[in-house]
Parts: sequence; structure tokens; C-alpha cells
Amino acid sequence: VVCAADADAKETTKPKVPEKAPAAGSSFNQLLGIKGAKQEDNIWKIRLQLTKPVTWPPLVWGVLCGAAASGNFHWTAEDVAKSIVCMLMSGPCLTGYTQTINDWYDRDIDAINEPYRPIPSGAISENEVITQIWVLLLAGLGLGALLDVWAGHDFPIIFYLALGGSLLSYIYSAPPLKSSSRMVG
Repeated sequence: VVCAADADAKETTKPKVPEKAPAAGSSFNQLLGIKGAKQEDNIWKIRLQLTKPVTWPPLVWGVLCGAAASGNFHWTAEDVAKSIVCMLMSGPCLTGYTQTINDWYDRDIDAINEPYRPIPSGAISENEVITQIWVLLLAGLGLGALLDVWAGHDFPIIFYLALGGSLLSYIYSAPPLKSSSRMVG
């Protein structure tokens, strides 16, 4: 038999969250931007961690598979170069933008659940995060525009697709349209 008062007391008691990342954190996990990461002081490793490189492979492979499936891809230096630029646009730049902006808007939740993460722990400043968001977004959109010019498009379709995807990423991450179901810690 459990009394109502006992049940309420158990519900309000939360486990203590460590102030620092687990001591056994991995440098490899840190570079990929996944859980179990080692805490870092190097700003470039922190910047890379925020972009979560572990999320890039599906996009990078998607570019190559899509190019091959189009029937217009040939293993020439130009087609390979275009594919590499497109991979940089979709992986490090725009996915990095998406991951960084998501971490920025989740900083209050992370301060409770994972206070050792780069943004809530103060390992990277607010200005550095905002600068990273803008640099990644503008680089991704710039590469999209470059690809349109390089492909000889009359209408900048790659640029507008990149812009639309970036807008959706912002809507997913930022209030007031951010999903309230993600707010539950």
C-alpha cells in the first residue's frame, strides 16, 4: 500500500544531475557531438561538437546517391567537385547550423538535464554561438547560390531549397513555434 503523500514525495524527487560530464567521457564522442563526450576547453573542438558531425553522413551520402541516381553524374573532376561542395553545404554548413541553433534554443532545458554541455556550462559564449549560427547559415546559403551559378540554373532552386530548409530548422528549434512536446525534460 502506498499513501498519496508518499507517491507525491517520490514524484517530486528528481535524481541529481552531475555538474560536469562523466569522467569517462570520450574525445571521440566529443568530436562527433554525441552523449558521453569529454569536456573540452578548445573552442574549435567545442564548435565542432555543437555541429554534431554524427548527423552529417546521411546527408553527405544522400548527395552522392542522389547525384548517381540522377543519371547526370559522371566521374569527372567537375562533377566530383560539385558533389563535394554540395556535401559541404548540406553536412557541415546547414546541418551544423541546424544542430547549433537547436542547442542554442534548448540551452535552458540542457541547463537542467545536461548542465555540462557546451552552452549551459559556459564553455562557449553567447556571442560565439550566435556568430557560429550566422556563419554556418550564410556559408550554406552561399554554397547553394554558388551551386546554382555553377549548374547554370536560370532560377536559383538550390539556394531556395537551402533557404527553405534553414527556415524549417529555425521553426523547429525556436519559440514560439517550437514543439511544446520537446520541452518536457
